[in-house]
Amino acid sequence: MAQAVSNNTEKKLIRIDISSDAVCPWCFVGKRNLDQAIASSKDQYDFEIKWHPYLLNPSAPKEGVNKKEFYQNKFGSQSGPIIARMTEVFRGLGLEYNMSGLTGNTLDSHRLIYFAGQQGLDKQHNIVEELFLGYFTQGKYIGDREFLLECARKVGVEGAAEFLEDPSNGLKEVNEELEKYSQSITGVPYYVINGKLQLSGGQPPLVFQRAFQTAASGGA
Repeated sequence: MAQAVSNNTEKKLIRIDISSDAVCPWCFVGKRNLDQAIASSKDQYDFEIKWHPYLLNPSAPKEGVNKKEFYQNKFGSQSGPIIARMTEVFRGLGLEYNMSGLTGNTLDSHRLIYFAGQQGLDKQHNIVEELFLGYFTQGKYIGDREFLLECARKVGVEGAAEFLEDPSNGLKEVNEELEKYSQSITGVPYYVINGKLQLSGGQPPLVFQRAFQTAASGGA
């Protein structure tokens, strides 16, 4: 998959800004579907993908809480059906939805995603994948420093340990992006294509492909 712009001037550039949170299952579903749509369209277009932060639960504790208990407290009697639905959706993507482990504050993951983006949009896109995979299918805690550094190592992000050690690193940039991209939306995933066309939710690949066509023709 190509996240960067190629030298082929015949292809039109599709820029995709994605607002997402690392503990949002539909954000992972949307990413997998988007990846599929891009793979089917890369002969027609070049793609530039940027990930932006969104905090589903800004006051979530840094130390983490039991994921199952959190769902039960938040959704009550609906937690069972919600988990069953996500299990089914993930299975359709060839993934096992794992409800074990902790959930909690995602700020450090957003700082890391920002930092990865400074080393290349391909690394940013890939680290988002690793964060999703670990949290949703392996029971990893999104606030665990070792897990974050493991994701950084897997995708070749250098200097992540030193960057995350100082809690102020990337904080200004993440807050600026939250204000710019998240203030006017009420949920994620949220996609803005070529600065105009807007989509939300874990859309199927065909919807993304049609959006590429519309954006490439100058529509909104």
